Amino acid sequence: MRVLVLFLAYLLSMVLLAAAYGGTPAAATPAMPTPGTPVPTPSPAEEDQAFAHFLSDFRATALAQGITADTYDAATRGLERNGHIQDLNLNQPEFSKPVWDYLDTAVSPQRIADGRAVLVADADILGRVSRKYGVPKEVLVSIWGNESDFGRSMGGYNMFQALATLAYDGPRTDYARPQLIAALKMMQQEHYAPSQMTSSWAGAFGQTQFVPTTFLNQAVDGDGDGKIDLWMSVADAMASTANVISNAGWVDGKPWGIEVKLPAGFAYEEADLNLTKTVAAWTKLGVRTVMGGDLPASDDPASIYLPAGARGPAFLVFPNFKSILKYNNAASYALAVCLLADQLKSAPPVAAAWPRDEQPLTRDERLALQNSLAKLGFDIGKIDGIIGSKARAALRTWQKAHALPADGYATQDLLTRIAMDAKTH
Repeated sequence: MRVLVLFLAYLLSMVLLAAAYGGTPAAATPAMPTPGTPVPTPSPAEEDQAFAHFLSDFRATALAQGITADTYDAATRGLERNGHIQDLNLNQPEFSKPVWDYLDTAVSPQRIADGRAVLVADADILGRVSRKYGVPKEVLVSIWGNESDFGRSMGGYNMFQALATLAYDGPRTDYARPQLIAALKMMQQEHYAPSQMTSSWAGAFGQTQFVPTTFLNQAVDGDGDGKIDLWMSVADAMASTANVISNAGWVDGKPWGIEVKLPAGFAYEEADLNLTKTVAAWTKLGVRTVMGGDLPASDDPASIYLPAGARGPAFLVFPNFKSILKYNNAASYALAVCLLADQLKSAPPVAAAWPRDEQPLTRDERLALQNSLAKLGFDIGKIDGIIGSKARAALRTWQKAHALPADGYATQDLLTRIAMDAKTH
């Protein structure tokens, strides 16, 4: 896209030159690229010039949304595009870490020990915030640990450079442009110095990694000093995080979920976060606690979550689990937060074994699986290497037709079998 923008800008400059001199000089007339011919990659100098033009043009957008000229100019003065952020934006390292490896880090003995130390060191703040917002202090500490390792990894990028680089061009412009405006509003409202506003490369910041729009909508002054500082004030960070979780629907006194054991012959297509039944209904289907006991007598809605498919642990999750998903919409993240919170209270660890012999699919393998499913006539949406809801539904249908547990969990074995099926289809 950057190449196209630069090329169109060049064409426009030639038009303006023609208007100024009464015609287009033959030597300056750009030849249109032959179809199929690669457009030359812009040089770093051309990229820098295009980025400067973007900042100049975006100024009017910002001022129209209430940003003062002084704020905009101070935030963008001397700003340069960050090529490393562009590379990360376009070529993120492939995520192929299995959920059990992720949890080994997120709920490690060291993380548990650090979390318990924080519960003691910041007991007054955490107790006050927990009582006010109705969110357990262990959940807040768990989010803190998972988001920034208790403030040790908050990100060291200039927030305006990061967001402007993402807003200028690439696949995240729709995300980054509103966030850039919100970051400017943060600076203007809270009187931050731009140099204080550090973030991750994607613009998340502070002890619990807020994004600027969430800050504007839900951050609160937790220490009563008249300002909100999610970088340095633990009270502000904990209160703001609790406010978000409370607004997402957390109900004090209710569990997030329990580990369960599924009965023989369980219909695995019903193990889906989008499918809910009452606890009583799951009990009638034979679902028990992981130790074989009865589920709590309840008509609360709940879903079965299988983070590693039919071969791994099973969890019955309640609305509180889904409130964590609204903080970070990744089920493995929500599970890590909830499990760490439990460990901080000395609850038993996960009882069932993880299928550690199972290797996750690479992006190329996920693409191959999607292509095979599409060849078999399934509607899987965009073929992008992401196993989304449509692809999982297709997997479930194929698994059920072949008398396999219809858990929708993509494995190496499924990849091979479906590829063979598609080849002979």
